[in-house]
Amino acid sequence: MKISVSLLSAYLYCSRKLFLEQVLMLAEPPKGSIVMGSIRHETYDNINKREEEMVTSITKKEALENVQEFYKKEYLKILRKTIANNKKRLEEVNINMLEAYKKSFPFVIEESSIKATNIFNFIEANNVFGEELWQKLTPKIISELRVESEELKLKGIIDQVHVYSNDYVPFELKTGRTPQDGVWPSHRIQIAAYSLLLQEKFNKEIKEGFVVYLDTKEKRHIVINTFMKEEVKQIVDEVIALLENKELPDFCNNENKCRKCGLRQICYSEEEVNNLLKVKMIIK
Repeated sequence: MKISVSLLSAYLYCSRKLFLEQVLMLAEPPKGSIVMGSIRHETYDNINKREEEMVTSITKKEALENVQEFYKKEYLKILRKTIANNKKRLEEVNINMLEAYKKSFPFVIEESSIKATNIFNFIEANNVFGEELWQKLTPKIISELRVESEELKLKGIIDQVHVYSNDYVPFELKTGRTPQDGVWPSHRIQIAAYSLLLQEKFNKEIKEGFVVYLDTKEKRHIVINTFMKEEVKQIVDEVIALLENKELPDFCNNENKCRKCGLRQICYSEEEVNNLLKVKMIIK
């Protein structure tokens, strides 16, 4: 049995909610913040998938302003397409496409400016263009990399892997609140799990990873250490036990989490949850 890495994160966030979703097959109603976060995430992925095409199209020395304008136009084109592809989801949470565009516009503009400036500086330092520019440019970014392992009992899709020569660095892109220091525990274990999967896939030691909190534009560093493998294995075993058993976990006792949870009403109805458990046992 292989489980998704995202389930480890969900388990640490709230094991009871994970049980309701994965065992009793309940689903949260859609939320505007989740849909907008998904659009932002998808936009970043689509931008990274276009990176090689955009870099190789630069075939001569250009002024910084020209490179920035080129990246701005391309990034906004990707944003508009992503929003159009999510029209139905936006309608479900009462957000129109223009509103979604206005909310997403600032981060896309800033990202395009940062990337254009980095490309410009690399060209200035190395005097390379087109295909040669792409070949020498570091880091390369692999988006949506699928990884899995029979030994670790894990599978997942890494948001980004930055490749420096033969070094692989996993990146997770997150929306929502940023912790005051470091990363949230569920995000730390997610990066640890992906690091172990990368290590097995490429037979290379993974020394570090990053969580990028998109809303605050902060990149948080995580050092991968030897104790993380046992920690990941322990949580994997706990999640598998939760999915295979029919014992409802206790409440998480975190009012902030509960207040925002779309399953709160049914979660606090012991009678309704017990009825669902009985139905589940009959079906089994």
